[in-house]
Amino acid sequence: MKFSLIAAVVVFALAQGAFAQDASMQDQITKYFEEVKNKMTEEIATLLNNQDLANQANTFLQDKRAQLEPMASQFQEQVQAAASTVQEQIKPLADNMQTQIQPMIDNFQKKMEELLRQMTEQARAIGN
Repeated sequence: MKFSLIAAVVVFALAQGAFAQDASMQDQITKYFEEVKNKMTEEIATLLNNQDLANQANTFLQDKRAQLEPMASQFQEQVQAAASTVQEQIKPLADNMQTQIQPMIDNFQKKMEELLRQMTEQARAIGN
């Protein structure tokens, strides 16, 4: 009888240990689901804040665009003025170069025409 009583106490102790282990497992699962819930809540809040951030960024860009457009117009006017000044300075130089180079071009053209004429005459002579 003592042996069966000891066996019953051991079985009872093991059962209590198993239930205790199940309870700790249940606590771990509960903590896991709470962590998942908290993480999802954070992610949704972040997502909603990001949409607000996107709206703020869009507003910021529109404001900066409005500020930069007048500056861009001024810059474009300055660049056009500088380009016309450069063009005015380069035009006489280009005309001067054209004046100096044109006789050489004309001479080259005459020589090429003469060479072509000679080759044509020689080709006719060979053909006859």
